[in-house]
Amino acid sequence: MARTTGAVCRKCRREGLKLFLKGTRCDSDRCAFSRRATPPGMHGMKRGKLTDYGIHLREKQKVKVFYGVLEKQFRKYFGLAERGKGDTGKLLLGLLERRLDNIVYRLGFGTSRSHARQLVAHGHFLLNGRRVDIPSYLVRPGDVITSRNRSASIKAVNEAILEAAREVPDFLLRVDEKIPKGIVLRMPAAEDVSLPVNAALIVELCSK
Repeated sequence: MARTTGAVCRKCRREGLKLFLKGTRCDSDRCAFSRRATPPGMHGMKRGKLTDYGIHLREKQKVKVFYGVLEKQFRKYFGLAERGKGDTGKLLLGLLERRLDNIVYRLGFGTSRSHARQLVAHGHFLLNGRRVDIPSYLVRPGDVITSRNRSASIKAVNEAILEAAREVPDFLLRVDEKIPKGIVLRMPAAEDVSLPVNAALIVELCSK
């Protein structure tokens, strides 16, 4: 599981756009990217033009940081997408979007993807009635994600829903009951990804 121990906002500045790694803080005046969008480092303003390889690499790194996956995990997803039927880039983004930690975040049950990953890893959710603590678990249409019927779990999820106030994408359905519940209505597509990314560049890089 990818865990960032350094300054998170440096990653947004490095990629040149908000990746919403700190959740609601990224929408506030405290967002470091809004105050200083230059690349990190003492030579950030003096960086030269990216090479063709650099452009391809930055696109891949942007996706890895956005979903919180490491290189080995990313290569695994790319291999699955490459063996699938259809556009490899779109299949890759669809696989990443199906991760349980991402689904929890998109439902609004976590304030950020890292927060959602932590909640899943600590066993705060049930998938189809069974406890699942694997953030990388790939959901399928019809899967039901619910908060565990424990005061700590319900409180954590409800607080995240209130704080984030995030719009739920149309491939998911959130049911705001005493025990918060989410349903996967269909497979997420590349169009459902909230990150502006050129998947074709990633495919070109990883296929070499």
